[in-house]
Amino acid sequence: MTQLIPVPGPRPLALHMAVQTSTWLSSLAALTVSNGGLPPLRPELASRARDLASALEKIKPEDFHVAVEKEARRRLDQFARGVRKYRAAPRPPRPPEPPAIWQEGTTRLLDFGAASAAQDRKKNGQKDPRPLVLVIPSLVNRYWVLDLAEDQSLLRDLAARGLRPIVVDWDAPKGEERNFSMVDYVAGRLERALDFCVKENGGPVALVGYCMGGLLAAALAVRRPDDVSGLASLAAPWDFHAAYGDMVRLLEMMLPGLEAAISALGVLPVDMLQAMFAGLDPYATPGKFRRFAELDDTSDDARRFIQLEDWLNDGVDLAGPVARECFRDWHLYNTPARRQWRVGGRVVDPAQIGCPALIVVPERDHIVPPASSRALADAIPGATLMSLPAGHIGLVSGGRAADQVFRPLADWLKAL
Repeated sequence: MTQLIPVPGPRPLALHMAVQTSTWLSSLAALTVSNGGLPPLRPELASRARDLASALEKIKPEDFHVAVEKEARRRLDQFARGVRKYRAAPRPPRPPEPPAIWQEGTTRLLDFGAASAAQDRKKNGQKDPRPLVLVIPSLVNRYWVLDLAEDQSLLRDLAARGLRPIVVDWDAPKGEERNFSMVDYVAGRLERALDFCVKENGGPVALVGYCMGGLLAAALAVRRPDDVSGLASLAAPWDFHAAYGDMVRLLEMMLPGLEAAISALGVLPVDMLQAMFAGLDPYATPGKFRRFAELDDTSDDARRFIQLEDWLNDGVDLAGPVARECFRDWHLYNTPARRQWRVGGRVVDPAQIGCPALIVVPERDHIVPPASSRALADAIPGATLMSLPAGHIGLVSGGRAADQVFRPLADWLKAL
């Protein structure tokens, strides 16, 4: 059974349309039609410029102008077709949500290890023998990138391999949560969720953090060493100045605008977050929608594209104080790598993590530079580094994720 739902993406649509349109217009403006010359290029592109100039020697400038205009219009039309196709596509229902076993405010713990046999044991007063794993996703996006479909789910895969994964469902901040800081989330919500899990497990539990959740998990491991048996970090940043280059300076220029938005709204709106992510690679979203326009509607690739885009476009606002800490303290001042990030007065120093640690680094990550993730492995004594040929999202959603990530992660967790 399928369902039709309102789809707002790709968010922010106006930005993506503007990028495409401005690219088209600037491509035409860049041409020197009068003599077929080329505009100045960066030095590293000089050889390609010479090759292009040579190829154009026998082509009339007006013909080249027509060809560029035609191609620009084709790409813009292809992008628009991809967006319309995505927004009109029927959606299969989401996989059934597991039971929530703990809740505080909007934060819940969902038990992906819940099964009839386990429930029967619980009813009979027996302890669930499966090791409990607390999975911590980012505060920015919803947890279900780890549970896209029943056949593409890190959480269900770990359960099938003999573990009891329990994921934190943060949801969107409401009421007083809009004023939450990292202290409220880590020393408050997460520590109380950990208390519940330790009691449920009858002892220390393993942590798995994805993306921003990896930093939260590291902070929890530092603060609660006796209750954490192992730490696995997937595509998590740590050194925010490693390989980010000009993005740090760009963020410095953007910070007054972010501060103004947070002061006025109390949160950093999801569309502003999406716009910032789009700025990392302005042509990535238009490019993938152009490719989607040409996919067979019934193909697995089309189905997976829709699932991932629905997840990306279902992001949540970020609590104001958390947003300031993320973009001002983490990204601009690099407080984690400089050992200046404090949670509840305590420095989050990875050197104090004494439990086994696994740091998974996707080497094709365009959101978190691999060097940023590897810095965490370098900072934790005895940490195991696993480098994989994957992207940030493909690490947990790609066709090879089960073999590359899920299985070795489960093996590592069970060996703790």
